[in-house]
Amino acid sequence: MKKLLLALAVATLAAACGKKEEPAPAPAAAPAPAPAAPAPEPAVLKVAIDPTYEPFTFKTADGKPTGFDVDIATALCEQIKRKCEFVEQVWDSMIPGLNAKKYDVIISSMSITDERLKEVDFTDKYYNTPSRIVVKKSVTYTEPASIKGKKIGVLKGSTQEKYAMGDLKPAGVVVNSYEAQDQVYLDIKSGRLDGTVADFMEVTGGFLSKPEGANYQLVGPDLKMPQYFGYGAGIALRKGEDKLKGELNAAIKTIRGNGSYKTINDKYFAKYNIDVYGE
Repeated sequence: MKKLLLALAVATLAAACGKKEEPAPAPAAAPAPAPAAPAPEPAVLKVAIDPTYEPFTFKTADGKPTGFDVDIATALCEQIKRKCEFVEQVWDSMIPGLNAKKYDVIISSMSITDERLKEVDFTDKYYNTPSRIVVKKSVTYTEPASIKGKKIGVLKGSTQEKYAMGDLKPAGVVVNSYEAQDQVYLDIKSGRLDGTVADFMEVTGGFLSKPEGANYQLVGPDLKMPQYFGYGAGIALRKGEDKLKGELNAAIKTIRGNGSYKTINDKYFAKYNIDVYGE
């Protein structure tokens, strides 16, 4: 009996020693992470410009909008997390187009005036330069009456047109209005005009610094009477857009403080040693 029990014990031990060890099941693979959702495109801010106002707004040889206003608009859009989309518009219909919701804002050297404030709202100024009278060097200018009979071209719907109609025309100056400032320069070049009234920096960069402006000069004092020229150039937007106005005002302060404004200013005006933000 003892022999039988011993035999059974040996057989059981042998069977146990010969049993194959089964590997532990592999852990289940973690599911692959879902692909990251693409970042949403920033909302578009439609910006109206009149690209005939060098060096503030004009076009490169390939038709791309450029200039001080365009660069300022782009910097402001970056601050408010929007994407600028530029819409070309004839100057005289800028405000009607804004109120018809063809675009969101006007960033195109539009002066803040009491008259315009009746139709639209404005941000704080983003630059402020005076206007000047420009005539041939052969013309002696002392006051508006001294250029009686001369033909002066101005941009239709501009503060310069308002001044010319208010001060020059009553003195006997012939005032012709144009849809675009570059048309004024074409007619000066062709001899159909004797001069213009324009923003000091615009007429300096867009006309006097070029060969066709060699025989012309700035005359008279800086023109900055508020009843004509307002309180500097601001961003026009529809009335009631208080949130957007607040964002843009904050953005103007930011780019003035972080150096972006100076970089843009110097790109266009360093050779004149001027900060166009003004007083």
